Amino acid sequence: MTDSARTTLFELMGGAEAVRRVVDAFYPKVQKNPLLAPLFPSDITPVIEKQSLFLSQFFGGPSLYSDHYGHPMMRARHMPFPITVERADAWLSCMAEAMEEVGLPKDLRDFLLERLKGSAYHFVNTPETD
Repeated sequence: MTDSARTTLFELMGGAEAVRRVVDAFYPKVQKNPLLAPLFPSDITPVIEKQSLFLSQFFGGPSLYSDHYGHPMMRARHMPFPITVERADAWLSCMAEAMEEVGLPKDLRDFLLERLKGSAYHFVNTPETD
């Protein structure tokens, strides 16, 4: 196995600093999105901290989220919130914009977003309303 075969997505992104830049670019977009903003507290700081830890771990970095909060159990943690397909799409769109804003290469952005799609749609727990 070559060194490049062992490289994680976390490393390809640029490590903890890059993940944090993405998260810092992401949440202002979430707060402005009419579908997503109502799901988040006005003080978004704790959410940003948790998301930075989680995404670092999710993309192959250190297990800081699990070390601090235990097993992620992300579906269970999201159950109290009405998550629709439309909201999952909006979340992914905000993430795509954030990744582009911080300058991640397009091929890496596409791969990361594809990886996040599984989780985003797994959290859907509410049907769309007409």
